[in-house]
Amino acid sequence: MAAGTAHEDADGDPEVNLDFHVPHSARMYDYFLGGTTNFPADREAAGRALAVFPYARTAARANRGFMRRSVRHLAESGIRQFIDIGTGIPTSPNLHEVAQQIDPRARVVYADNDPIVLIHAEALLKGAPEGVTAYVQADVTQPEAILEAARKHLDFSQPIALSLNAVLHFVPEGAHKITDVFKSALPSGSALAVSHLTAEFAPEETSRLTQVYTAAGTPTRARDRNEFARFFDGWSLVDPGIVPTPRWRPDGSSADEPVTDAEASCYAAVAIRP
Repeated sequence: MAAGTAHEDADGDPEVNLDFHVPHSARMYDYFLGGTTNFPADREAAGRALAVFPYARTAARANRGFMRRSVRHLAESGIRQFIDIGTGIPTSPNLHEVAQQIDPRARVVYADNDPIVLIHAEALLKGAPEGVTAYVQADVTQPEAILEAARKHLDFSQPIALSLNAVLHFVPEGAHKITDVFKSALPSGSALAVSHLTAEFAPEETSRLTQVYTAAGTPTRARDRNEFARFFDGWSLVDPGIVPTPRWRPDGSSADEPVTDAEASCYAAVAIRP
């Protein structure tokens, strides 16, 4: 493995335990994005999701666009350290590619609970030699384990951007407490970037979508604007505040496409710790 890279599970040891017969949200997301790292169970569940929520592919692309723009903004603002939870199957540009394009010295720690992402970690970890890219196999519901692993690679006395894109809606209960654990560990000047499923723009379709994911073994909860805003309590929202994913600082790039609020059905925001 190249210098400046590492991967491990939450206990520090590489571990792979695949079950291709059970659909996984990361592989379904990969399918929506047109990827190939998905299996019949994932495609079957994704098909059921598309049947009730036909915007799933568009929403996934809109979310990736938000990730790209928010990371670029934060990197251009001077943040050089990132934690990305719910990484998913590598899809270029990955977060470290965006950050290290701004500064090759950027340091990125990825975390995901799908073992197949670990298999693809080599693709994630091919970052700039001047920086650091690392991967830990852990779930968002294990904030202490993720933070412990991140401390091996990041300087917690300097600002860190925490990316929680399209992951907290898979935490039906306790998502705000989990986020608070992460927030409390980050120093002044750090950032929190979150995108999250909401039913406020397409209520019937979104309700059916959450039922499909829950039936497939991934309990899912859409949250309204007030519930979403609570993730940022005590931090200062960056303009334009809380908006649907495609409306967060669109840059007119070819990667962005016209998307309605209903098609996106996700809120997005970035906030800074005072």
